[in-house]
Amino acid sequence: MDAILIGFMGSGKTTIGRMLAKTLLVPHTDLDQEIVENAGQTIPEFFSNYGEKKFRELEHQILLNQLKKNGVLSTGGGTPISMQNLEILQATKAPVILLEASTNTILERVGKSKERPLVNQMSVEQLAELQFKRMPFYQKCANLCINTDNHSPLEITEQIYKYLSVN
Repeated sequence: MDAILIGFMGSGKTTIGRMLAKTLLVPHTDLDQEIVENAGQTIPEFFSNYGEKKFRELEHQILLNQLKKNGVLSTGGGTPISMQNLEILQATKAPVILLEASTNTILERVGKSKERPLVNQMSVEQLAELQFKRMPFYQKCANLCINTDNHSPLEITEQIYKYLSVN
């Protein structure tokens, strides 16, 4: 793996992951998309049918498989909250890059998305609380933190590229 992007939903992991992979001339993998393809159903459907525990087990297996490959991996927003995933992300040789965004930015980006039912069910306060709860997990495995508020995907991609070039 050339780089792993982590962060809360709407922080830019997939968008930046695609751009970074294109810049590095390597494949891009979206962990959530891999889960959907593997499970044959959407993530909300999987949660509804099997619960979060089964989802995290599947996510863990797919994460392990993806780390054996080259490229840029965009993880799901909750990937690092599982202790076994956190430990894997802390131990990997690939740089783990945390993309951060304010709650307001996240709401602007994903607030009306039909693919993010969690956001639509939460108040702004609940969303901010979930983000706050996840932040320590993100920070425990991140080699680099980048705030994506008020920055274009190109600016963020260039910043990551410079970091990867030096490290």
